[in-house]
Amino acid sequence: MTGAQQGNSTSELAIEARGLSRRFGDVVAVSGLDLQVPKGMVYGFLGPNGSGKSTTIRLLCGLLLPSAGSARVLGHEVPGDAERLKHKIGYMTQRFSLYEDMTVLENLDFIARIYGLSRALRRARISDALQQYGLGELQHHFAGTLSGGQRQRLSLAAATLHRPQLLLLDEPTSAVDPQSRRDFWDALFALVEQGTTILVSTHYMDEAERCHRLAILDRGVLVADGAPLQLMADMDCAVVLVESSVPRKVQRALAAQETVRSITQLGMRQRVLVPHTVGRPAEHVRGLLLAVGIEAQCDDTAPSLEDVFVAVTQASRSEKAA
Repeated sequence: MTGAQQGNSTSELAIEARGLSRRFGDVVAVSGLDLQVPKGMVYGFLGPNGSGKSTTIRLLCGLLLPSAGSARVLGHEVPGDAERLKHKIGYMTQRFSLYEDMTVLENLDFIARIYGLSRALRRARISDALQQYGLGELQHHFAGTLSGGQRQRLSLAAATLHRPQLLLLDEPTSAVDPQSRRDFWDALFALVEQGTTILVSTHYMDEAERCHRLAILDRGVLVADGAPLQLMADMDCAVVLVESSVPRKVQRALAAQETVRSITQLGMRQRVLVPHTVGRPAEHVRGLLLAVGIEAQCDDTAPSLEDVFVAVTQASRSEKAA
């Protein structure tokens, strides 16, 4: 499951990274990253805090110098050709980075001027953005008074005023409510329909499932890469759903078993990962529990993206430990 996808010509790729690495002193933030992002899709980075998502995005923008390796973004080598690249990309950071003491309209006008848009084009693009992102009634409000979802829409409007070919989003929905997140993703797919390529980092599993293709990062290493459904189909573990009246006893009993890779409790149930090599996974788990006097309902079930994440990150850490 690891490694960049094959078979894409350079002209079909928005991003191609080769052995990209970045160190901060003794800390390796990104390690030997090979990555291919085709044009015209939402490509996701999934991983916990500290997995290298933000550092990778900053490397691809040309904001950080790599310690090793190289990258080509929209046909430009970075960081060497980052100056010409910046007019083709939009970048939305984790934190709200616009001016809180300026109005929505003033912020958009300021960003449009930075990108060198003419007066007529500024007016047209800002008018479109106010309508597209539901900011019309807020245009004279100070940015500092906006809610999390409103700030998010303003940030996206600002990042896309110059019609970038590539949009880089660093955990853009980390501080907004579920409905705002849904609306935000609808806006992203509308941009893709218009031809924009989007690279978005997230730690939300439901958002990762929305991506056309996904890279899972763990401690700076790419541990899986593929379409979400394909990653689930290729997972090297089986998933067993266990239901009992004593879930904590089940948790303790299975945690001691060598053939159990992971246990996650969901109410009165547990999702248990076991290697495919055990054969008849549900019967295997039921047998483990019966051996310690626990009766439980055990059923095979389809893997989720969270199961994939747990399986590939644990496997990666086990390989490093070995």
